[in-house]
Amino acid sequence: MPLHALDDQHLDHDLATIRIKNLRLRTHIGIKEEEIRNRQDVVINAVIRYRAEKAVAFNHIEQALNYRTITKQVIAHVEENRFLLLERMTREVLDLIMSFEQVLTAQVEIDKPYALRFADSVSITLSDSREPRRGA
Repeated sequence: MPLHALDDQHLDHDLATIRIKNLRLRTHIGIKEEEIRNRQDVVINAVIRYRAEKAVAFNHIEQALNYRTITKQVIAHVEENRFLLLERMTREVLDLIMSFEQVLTAQVEIDKPYALRFADSVSITLSDSREPRRGA
């Protein structure tokens, strides 16, 4: 996922960004007979934003969003379930991350390597936010 530069009007000093990069897991994903029978590799990337002023001020894990806890839950969910569609897996991982009340926004991208003959991978990206949407 690209890293975008922020200008001063978008700079929020209390907003922390956690990036989980290239989490490599194996799961049942797909609709073909071979995909249903055999586990396949998936690569998960997530960007999670939360308010970190208490973590910064007090330097205690209880004040921070614990990315290890989130990652363990993502691993268990993906490895213990079966998915027909990449879209569904991506939504479920995103919902799991958003279930942590500290999370303000999250984006999840899941790659399925070698899903297409002449491509490195195919991926789906979904995002969610607790912040009100503009125009809503």
